[in-house]
Order: sequence, then C-alpha cells, then structure tokens
Amino acid sequence: MRSRNPVFSRRGFSRDNGYAGFNAAPQAGGPAVVTQGNPYAQPTGNPYAQNPYAQQGLQQGAPPQAPATTGRMTMDDVVLRTASTLGTLIVTAALAWALLPVDDAHISRSYGIGIGAALVGMVLAFVQSFKRTASPALILSYAAFEGVFLGVVSSVVDNRIASGAAMQAVIGTMAVFAAVLIAYKAGWIRVNRRFYGFVMAAALGFVLLMMVNMLFAVFGGGDGLGFRSGGLGIFFGVIGVILGACFLALDFKQVEDGIAYGAPRQEAWLAAFGLTLTLVWIYMEFLRILAILNSND
Repeated sequence: MRSRNPVFSRRGFSRDNGYAGFNAAPQAGGPAVVTQGNPYAQPTGNPYAQNPYAQQGLQQGAPPQAPATTGRMTMDDVVLRTASTLGTLIVTAALAWALLPVDDAHISRSYGIGIGAALVGMVLAFVQSFKRTASPALILSYAAFEGVFLGVVSSVVDNRIASGAAMQAVIGTMAVFAAVLIAYKAGWIRVNRRFYGFVMAAALGFVLLMMVNMLFAVFGGGDGLGFRSGGLGIFFGVIGVILGACFLALDFKQVEDGIAYGAPRQEAWLAAFGLTLTLVWIYMEFLRILAILNSND
C-alpha cells in the first residue's frame, strides 16, 4: 500500500532495486490471491520470485516475518531516523524563530528568508523523491530548510495574529499522530486498496481546489474563492487535517510492510522523510485554522 508522500508513492521503498518488498506481498491463503490482493504484484509465473524474503513459510499462507539477516530495516531504525529528521527540523525552526525577528522593521526580510528556505526545501524534497536510493544528507538538508520556513511562519502567526498558536499547533499535531497510531495498531483503521483509493481521490480534489483558490487570489486579489479564510477556511483546514491523518495511516502501513518483508536498513531514512512530510502538512493545517479563528475575533 502506497501513501501520498512522494517518496513512498513513487518508489515504494526498494521495489525498483530488486527487493520488491511491496511488489509481491503475499496474502494469507497462498499464491493464488497474490496478484489480486496487491496492486503492485507482478504477474509472473512465480509470485514469490519478486520477493526474495517471502520464500520461507509464506507459500503455506504464513504471515510475513522480517528476515533474521542483518542489514534489514527495523522499527528502531525508523524511530531513530525519524527522530533525527524531526530533531533537525525543530532545531532550525527554533533558530529561525530566535534569529529572524518579525517586527515591523524586519518582517519583510525574515519572511523573504523563510519563503526562500521553503523553495529550497521543496526542491530538495523533489530531488530525494526521484532518487532511487535514500540520501541522508538530502533528507536532513530538507528538514533544515523546512525548519527555517516553519520557524518564520510560526513566529509571524504566534506574535502577530494568535499568541500561543504555534504550541497549540504542535500539540494538535502530536495528538493526531498518537490517535492515528493507536487506532492503526488497534485495527480500527483498515488500510486496504479501497482506503488508499478513497484517500488519494480526496487528496487530489483537495489539492486542485486549493490551487484554483490560489490562482484566483494571485490574479484576482483578496482571498480568492474564500477557501482559506473565514468559515470555509476553517472547514477546509479541518479537511486537510483529516487527510493528513489518513496519510499517516498509509505511512504506518508502508513502514510495517517494509519491515515485514526485509527492506534494507537505509530505507528507514525514506520512512523518516515521508513521515516528516505528513507531520509538516498536519502542523501547517492546524496553524492555518488557528490563524483564521483568531483573525475572526
């Protein structure tokens, strides 16, 4: 199951490099249902040939188990890389908050630096997304530049629009992450092909709508179609948070499958990258909602 994140949706971990962790994920019941239950399965004569780690036990319908060999991704690897990536983002965000003031005399310069950092981060994210292997340097650089942008934007909202909004957005993001993780582990969220299709269709519609609104705002002035201000802005902000929560579930499924089928340890950096992208999405939606709520007071 692929997620919205470019790194996940394009690469599926090492499926193009011979590991094929998600190409032939066998379903309980044997080879006959492999190509039907997994949209990434290859219609070969031997459905297990695409997955060198699905040879023992899976032919009899046994659940997938991570191989005992070294050099394979574990949950500890994912947690450590995610902590490193998020830690880099948080440190640079704090530095940007402290060193780039947003008072009347400096806000234009600070905001310009923040927007520039966002553009650099976006380029780095696209470069990593189209690479065939994970690059820790690229991923950490993305986190650093994205942190600068978040630090400036958070400072603007917190100091000029809604005092305390940044901390509230952080708490909201953490709450969503914890809630989705608990729901996923408890089996309340079933991540299957139908869930994936629904989320991707909703995300496509959401992004296209926001792009149209942005174009109207750029060329027509004001708030465009009003989808990012007032009551509609709050409504679409909530939709954005819900979509982010759905993407977290897809990311958890991707990571779980990667561990089960023995993805290389280096792929833990891709998991960290994808989770960071989703958490940034959720944080920005919370920050936007809080800014709208306070600007309407």
